[in-house]
Amino acid sequence: MEQVNIAEYNPEWAAEYEQEKTKITQALQDILLGMEHIGSTSVPGLGAKPIIDMMAGIRDLEELKPFHIERLAEIGYEYVEHAHFPERRFFRRGQWRAGTHHLHIYAFHGEHWNQQLLFRNYLLTHPDAVEEYLHLKKNMAELYPNDRAKYTEAKAPFIQSILQEASKMTKGNDLL
Repeated sequence: MEQVNIAEYNPEWAAEYEQEKTKITQALQDILLGMEHIGSTSVPGLGAKPIIDMMAGIRDLEELKPFHIERLAEIGYEYVEHAHFPERRFFRRGQWRAGTHHLHIYAFHGEHWNQQLLFRNYLLTHPDAVEEYLHLKKNMAELYPNDRAKYTEAKAPFIQSILQEASKMTKGNDLL
């Protein structure tokens, strides 16, 4: 089981993302269509597990070849196969169960890419939702301090409610 620690927001997270973005962009230069900082570390004021979540968008996941995986390994990103998440490719930087950076590769502008942006962008524009989410995260971290899977599962209803609300708002507006 992985320990769940929620750190106070750190403005250095944005700078860390920018440093990693430069390296990842170089490693995936021939297939990369877009790159975004996602997850709680991308939302100013939101406490988070201190793991920088990023997503890279490519046309089709089949474009990611072994030499891309090798390039990412050269800059510290280990490919972690997740058969139960066929919509993405996942890379971790840092030790197993103690990663410092997560890279999710999705189909650019695909459903999962768009959901990540929708959630992040909603939080960026709704401080009340940030406070509610932070409160939930802290409570779930106390309830499941040594079980990241249960912690994540317990947050799912809140995330789904935000995605539903954000989806309603995108009709005629551009949160993406």
